[in-house]
Amino acid sequence: MLFSAKPKGFYVEQNDHAIMLARTSSVEAPLVVEEVRECPPGDAAALAEAIKQLQPKKSSSGYLHACCGVYAPKRFLRKVTIDPKKLKEPTYFGEILAQQFRIEPDKTVTMVLNAPDGTDYDVAKGAQQKEALFAGMPAEEIITTQDGLLASGIYPERLEIGSISTLGGLVNYLNFTKNKTPVLVLEVSTDTTNSFIVSSAGIEATRPIPQGLESMIPVVQKELGLKDEESARKLFYSNTFDFTGMGPLLIRKLLKELQSSIGFYEVQTGQSVGLLLSTILPAKLGWLDGTIAKELGISPLKLELAPWLETLEITVADAAKAALEPRWFGLLALMARHETVNPAANAVAAEKKA
Repeated sequence: MLFSAKPKGFYVEQNDHAIMLARTSSVEAPLVVEEVRECPPGDAAALAEAIKQLQPKKSSSGYLHACCGVYAPKRFLRKVTIDPKKLKEPTYFGEILAQQFRIEPDKTVTMVLNAPDGTDYDVAKGAQQKEALFAGMPAEEIITTQDGLLASGIYPERLEIGSISTLGGLVNYLNFTKNKTPVLVLEVSTDTTNSFIVSSAGIEATRPIPQGLESMIPVVQKELGLKDEESARKLFYSNTFDFTGMGPLLIRKLLKELQSSIGFYEVQTGQSVGLLLSTILPAKLGWLDGTIAKELGISPLKLELAPWLETLEITVADAAKAALEPRWFGLLALMARHETVNPAANAVAAEKKA
């Protein structure tokens, strides 16, 4: 009797700037990343072609069955210091969402995790586990995200908030490299920026900032004397103009928020943030990472991914070497089997139990 071939694994990361896809030799490690593809969001033809190249022979369902990491606009990941005295109050977590974060609990699927390792928060151990992470997204947005993936020909076998798997991967990476320096992690999206301070001990601080790339467009228009914002927007995203010199002006508002976050953390902990990692920036906006680091007086984190992946039993084939670039870190973190969490799926399951 012949052994049947192992089923291939497929991974997808979807953010504001790109859709990134990978095919692996198997669903779980040990595995080889065989091939990767990238296409712009909103380009249905390009995505269909990328799927076809990764999976020439369609599955019986007609969909690419994949583990998906998504960065939905209203996702949240916030660190909270738990008051053990209030843990027995059934409304306590809902009050945190409503009062501290202005999130409607009844319209949101939320998971509560331990900040150091991302494991499920155990209310019974509340006195010992005072630092928690509230992670989730509106229930309506989960449905919209799933429907969008299905319409694109992707069936989400697993749906995760990409921020969580990425940060979990980074904590693991910092432990592997024995790097004790706290890292400022930025997810710069179109309208917002999520900032995190992460160390080898876990997620230290979280802060959403209401400024993203769009806040830079009016500055581009003004500084270059362009006729309207649309012209400025096209130039900003076109990769035909070097914005490095203008960088400090473009990030002025964002910089003030980041300096405030870092200052508060350093005063509270006595530790200095020394490194920066921007996780979802497209390659053509890579200059932003260097500009932000320079203005903050810190250094970009240089990721050496191959040795780290080896410890997780993940190998990258020559045909997929692009995946060793830092921009693919989030997708690679989805494949890793270090204490990963599955927030959206687990949260949905928890909601069904409730």
